[in-house]
Amino acid sequence: MKMKKIIEESISESARIINNSVTLSGNIEKSILEITKTLRNGKKIVLFGNGGSAADAQHIAAELIGRFKLKRNSLPAISLTTDSSTITSIANDFSFDEIFSRQCESLVSNGDTVVGISTSGNSKNVFNGLKICKTIGATTIGLLGNNGGIIKNIVDIPITVESSSTSNIQEAHRVIYHTICEIVESEMENHSEEK
Repeated sequence: MKMKKIIEESISESARIINNSVTLSGNIEKSILEITKTLRNGKKIVLFGNGGSAADAQHIAAELIGRFKLKRNSLPAISLTTDSSTITSIANDFSFDEIFSRQCESLVSNGDTVVGISTSGNSKNVFNGLKICKTIGATTIGLLGNNGGIIKNIVDIPITVESSSTSNIQEAHRVIYHTICEIVESEMENHSEEK
């Protein structure tokens, strides 16, 4: 009986945090509009994060390059968490805090949209990557938790899940980015049909 109670409480808490994320719809909509504008202008989406957020960055890129629900043209997206040789060489030769900023220097262009994911809102390497992207002229989006940390103050659009539980923040992030991918895909398909 004790295990059943723990299961029920865990699922209920996750559902509560996801339900509260409805309050983020304004910034989610802004993100969708920016991403769609970026893609319509022939630019790309760049994503990065650490740990589970690195996996989320790869997941989002895969949804855009492959497909989410519709059979359609591939959308340009790249996750900066997939190249182990690049990441480890930068960490070794420079600093782990520069693993994203160093890649952004050469891979991000003016007009791109960059999504940094940090459940703490305080990941130094995510912060540094987003900071350099702003100087390049990219639009920056933060998929955050923990009141947004230091990152919320430097991004153009912060999407901050109000929780300090990493797992619950990640669960809400997945619902948010699946929503973004679904609508972006639909908008881009409509744009393609109009041409």
